[in-house]
Amino acid sequence: MDKNLKSLSPALVWKHFSEITQIPRPSYHEEKIRQYIVDFAAAHGLECKVDDACNVYIHKAATPGMEDRKGIIMQAHLDMVPQKNNDKVFDFTTDPIEAYVDGEWVTANGTTLGADDGIGVAAILAVLEDDTLPHGEIEALFTATEETGMDGAFGLKPGLLKGEILLNLDSETEGELYVGCAGGLDANMTIEYRAEAAPAGMEAVKLTVKGLKGGHSGIQIGYQRANANRVLFRLLLHTGEPFHLASVDGGGLRNAIPREATATLLVKDATAFAREVAEYEKTVIAEFAGIEDSISIRSEACEYPATIIPDTVAMNLTRAVVGAPDGVIRMSTAMEGLVQTSTNLARVVSDGSCIKMQCLLRSSVNSEKVALGEAIKGVFELADARVELTGSYDGWNPDMSSPILHAMKESYKALFGKLPAVTAIHAGLECGIIGGTYPSLDMISFGPTICYPHSPDEKVEIASVERFYKFLVDTLEHAPKKK
Repeated sequence: MDKNLKSLSPALVWKHFSEITQIPRPSYHEEKIRQYIVDFAAAHGLECKVDDACNVYIHKAATPGMEDRKGIIMQAHLDMVPQKNNDKVFDFTTDPIEAYVDGEWVTANGTTLGADDGIGVAAILAVLEDDTLPHGEIEALFTATEETGMDGAFGLKPGLLKGEILLNLDSETEGELYVGCAGGLDANMTIEYRAEAAPAGMEAVKLTVKGLKGGHSGIQIGYQRANANRVLFRLLLHTGEPFHLASVDGGGLRNAIPREATATLLVKDATAFAREVAEYEKTVIAEFAGIEDSISIRSEACEYPATIIPDTVAMNLTRAVVGAPDGVIRMSTAMEGLVQTSTNLARVVSDGSCIKMQCLLRSSVNSEKVALGEAIKGVFELADARVELTGSYDGWNPDMSSPILHAMKESYKALFGKLPAVTAIHAGLECGIIGGTYPSLDMISFGPTICYPHSPDEKVEIASVERFYKFLVDTLEHAPKKK
């Protein structure tokens, strides 16, 4: 296992990314990566600020002869998604990522890699460190807590940024320029209950759904992958074996498609239930053939629980999870292959007194996003859940006459002999929020090729990082001139 990332090219980018992987930085635990950036700025004599939203800002003056270029803001987010395989012992708040070279890729051992958006952060630091690069006035904006609510972008105040162009380095297909993104909305559902004593004379089993691919709910949602929460509760809805639900723990982060879900049950006959689970597994495998290749649904004996969720509550929950909209709701008619509206039933978890559920809704059409929120609210309110719709943000509308878009298309063609693809993304980028605070910004999002972000299969293509960085450097050198 080759862990020497610093031997890769471009050297400065991989040096910083290698160091970043050693710094724990899940959302809301970004103190150390923030300090890393601040220390970097001090070591290189660069102006640096940390704002009230915990964003880090760095300014670097134009190189001689480049003062007539439009100011460019390079932007990336500091946090990463903490996802790991179920059998991996790992603490994202203390442990370094075990990154290694795997052929043409860099990946991690059993966890997310954090290339989303660690590569963007590393590329910005490489530009700031390299005094040989020609560029106009540049600013670096490292935003906080993007993965769990875009808190840094929402907290950004007017007056901090001076540049006219924003380069968001948080896209995941090299050779594509993103000029638009979806807006988002969180649906948070809570069902409170009074636990009941577990009845005697039954058998305790742990039902486990695992082996699903999961992935980023804005990027992989269009692949129609299985949602572990839906798979688990669909079985509970249709099982012919009487059961009581004692607990459930499904999914993880709001923007990751659930890969695993577990439930503790009391059943009359564990052997009969296991047979039914085995048959159900065959059904699910057949339904997701060509999409999922490692589905595992198992029922195993476990410790007898002291309490159960009341049967009425459990059945209301089951019907709501199975009946709620999930996945792709509508495809775009304006851009082929683009998901227009979707929702991800990301989390279902009980704690002995309440069940909490969370969906992340996305749409490039704000009215559809609102309507989808009301539909989900209606389903869960029928199950006696309290529903809150929060964190709404609008999407980013494309500007096909953008000066930086024109300049970057020409730059890419000169470098690589072909024009880049120009598209929009169903994921939520910070551009929409930052553009709301700085409406005159000319914005583009781009990045290297990152596969399976938000999952332990995350990997970044080494060659694409080199092309991405070369493109970034050339974009800075050929930035449009001030009017």
